[in-house]
Amino acid sequence: MLSPFAAQNAKPRARPYMLSDGNNLHLLVNPNGSKLWRFRYRFGGKQLMLSLGAFPEVTLAKARTRRDDAKKLLADGINPSEQRKTDDAKAKVAKATTFGLIAKEVIAKLDEEGSALATLAKQKWYLEKLAAPLTDKAITEVTAAEILDILKKIEKSGRKESAHKLRGAIGRVFRHAIVTLRATNDPTFALKGALLKRRSGHRAALTDETELGVLMTCIDEYTGYYTVKAGLKFLALTMTRPGEVRFMRRSEVNFIERRWEIPAERMKMRKPHDVPLSDQALEVLREVWDDGRELVFPSVRTDKRPLSENAFNVALRRMGYSKDEHCSHGFRTSASTILNGTQRYNPDVIEMALAHEEKNEVRGAYNRAKYWKERVVLLQDWANMLDEFKTRKQQVLA
Repeated sequence: MLSPFAAQNAKPRARPYMLSDGNNLHLLVNPNGSKLWRFRYRFGGKQLMLSLGAFPEVTLAKARTRRDDAKKLLADGINPSEQRKTDDAKAKVAKATTFGLIAKEVIAKLDEEGSALATLAKQKWYLEKLAAPLTDKAITEVTAAEILDILKKIEKSGRKESAHKLRGAIGRVFRHAIVTLRATNDPTFALKGALLKRRSGHRAALTDETELGVLMTCIDEYTGYYTVKAGLKFLALTMTRPGEVRFMRRSEVNFIERRWEIPAERMKMRKPHDVPLSDQALEVLREVWDDGRELVFPSVRTDKRPLSENAFNVALRRMGYSKDEHCSHGFRTSASTILNGTQRYNPDVIEMALAHEEKNEVRGAYNRAKYWKERVVLLQDWANMLDEFKTRKQQVLA
């Protein structure tokens, strides 16, 4: 039998030669100095040879273990060389069957099933962007710990809802891999309860800029009733409440001064509120403007009545947004969160744009034109931001 010392000190010669370890295990020493483990055996009446690796990467002890494994296969009537080819082929397929590949199949399947553009865009965002660290990993090698690390980073960034949605999207990929016989378990199942609970009692809203851009593009592509589509755009651009937009009248709009004057009876605080109209907001109004009716955004059934209370939310659901992701009132939260987060705008101006009641009663005799110049800049900047967010969405789908 060989010793590690003998294997280490075997010197090359002019011709290849072998050192025997017994039980048909040999160390082949080549003239160039390489040392290769070989196991010779008979199968089907033929003399065959199996490579077991190179020394010293494969130690003497490991070579013996591999030889013994091969002998066990022979005892079961299996050719070790053929078994290795089968194992290598399986490993190659497993390595090629990456998380990213199966994620693309899931998205394609959703598309074939007729899922909304918003759903497809969101799934691409979750699986190709947020789950990017998993893209090139073999599906069978992705662990619960790796997934949890990604989810926790998103959660710590303040996007709890996105973390929960991403866990579900990743789970969908694994379930598809299981039913197509390319995985045996779903590691996201073990992560149930690992994330912080979602808040309840708050208006659902998208506060991630790129995700909001996806939504705005989906609204642009919405094929439902045109006043619903226009109303959703206007709602996002003006940071107003759904009821204020639904009951909007032509007599309240001053195109010359670029101003929308909302009467007190339609305001939550029962005080009149003026809204600066950005270039984009004016464009929306011109698209739906009809001198033959008083309501700017009339009902689907009659121009004598406003859009129904649920019209905007129904449209969002048809685009694929659940009530826990975004609602019509959520555009205000989206604007407030993002604008406050930029640290460029005066919080008082943002609060005034949202028509929030002044908490300090001494300080806040309500003035419908308060911070008007600042709000004009703010609303135009916000409209430009929404356009810029949409360009990011194009990158998501690219």
